Amino acid sequence: MSDWVFKVGFRYLKARKKTGFVSVIAGFSFLGIMLGVATLIIVMSVMNGFRDELMSRILGTNGHLSIQSAWGPVFNADNNELTAIRKTAGVSDVMPLLQGHVMASTNDSTQGILLQGIYADDFAERPLFASGFIGDMKNFNNGVVLGYRLAAKLAARIGDKINLISPNGNVTAFGTMPRTKTYTVVGTFDTGMYDFDANIAFMPMEQAGKFLSLENKYSQIEIFLSDGNMIDFIAEELSRKIQPTSVILDWKHSNQAFFNAIEVERNVMFLILTLIIIVAAFNIISGLIMLVKDKTKDIAILRTMGASQKNIMSVFLIDGCFVGFVGTILGVGLGLLISLNIESIRRWLEGLAGRDLFSAEIYFLSQLPSKTDFTEVFWVAVLALSLSFLATLYPSWRASKTDPVEALRYE
Repeated sequence: MSDWVFKVGFRYLKARKKTGFVSVIAGFSFLGIMLGVATLIIVMSVMNGFRDELMSRILGTNGHLSIQSAWGPVFNADNNELTAIRKTAGVSDVMPLLQGHVMASTNDSTQGILLQGIYADDFAERPLFASGFIGDMKNFNNGVVLGYRLAAKLAARIGDKINLISPNGNVTAFGTMPRTKTYTVVGTFDTGMYDFDANIAFMPMEQAGKFLSLENKYSQIEIFLSDGNMIDFIAEELSRKIQPTSVILDWKHSNQAFFNAIEVERNVMFLILTLIIIVAAFNIISGLIMLVKDKTKDIAILRTMGASQKNIMSVFLIDGCFVGFVGTILGVGLGLLISLNIESIRRWLEGLAGRDLFSAEIYFLSQLPSKTDFTEVFWVAVLALSLSFLATLYPSWRASKTDPVEALRYE
């Protein structure tokens, strides 16, 4: 391609009195592509972050598989079935739980909570619990551990006393009397999941069994696997080792509706934001058509001087592709810059606005997650460049078909 083709093409991009409006349209096209690409990368990164963060936290609090029963406690603590589950190939860990709904009250507040009995070793071995734990783990067996949001609601601090009220009380001549007992708050935990931190309290398994009148019982068995891809195979293997009244649930089916909703929203946002790039591409078409119309005389002169149709087409291809290329590159840079610093930007905006822009009560997570998939970034850039190139074809082809004789005749 001749050097003069590039010089003429870039010269046409510069604003002049007669072509100033064309340059404005080119500027809007450039901004549209840049903002479209950046927004698409940011949104896809945040949606990927939501999905992965929720997945990791769900698997951090619950197992890959869960054995439950609609008919009360699943296993006795000394049941041989639990030993058989632990010895199943592919099972890396087993976490028995005993849970029940109770009321928690202090002098300042009363709240319905889910009380979970758990062994101290199991609590300490769960990174999601242990990493956000505040208190002395040695005191775990001496009281209750509250989610930090639940502790805030109850206005309870470490060392304070709280009253727990269980509906599974003592039967008397006047009916069943709720069981009430006072416990010491020995710690708080922060998992980053609002529902978990605001509604759950942990208690040593033995104390929970006595309080809920379910001594030596487990109401749920959480099973962690060494390979998450073997869920179906191991679930089938475990089904032969449990009671007929028990059911095995895997985390995918338990949370299927939630993750499907995230995936649908992700796909819809991709389609909607792609429209921004498409609109910018149409701006390229309209801008180049107006430029071709304005430069009809110049095209005719170039043709009479020996420029081929290919040369003329290349001039306008350079204009359109330059706008698309620079807009895409800057859009990718802007998108990556924001995606990799999204949480810091959120905190800055909240400080500027003086209000909470990412409410944990609504979004389940206490931080705005982001995970940039560079393969997706690559395909977003390819999409933007492809649309920009396609948008330049018709105006450039139209310019190359200009008849120099007819163009000069009417000037």
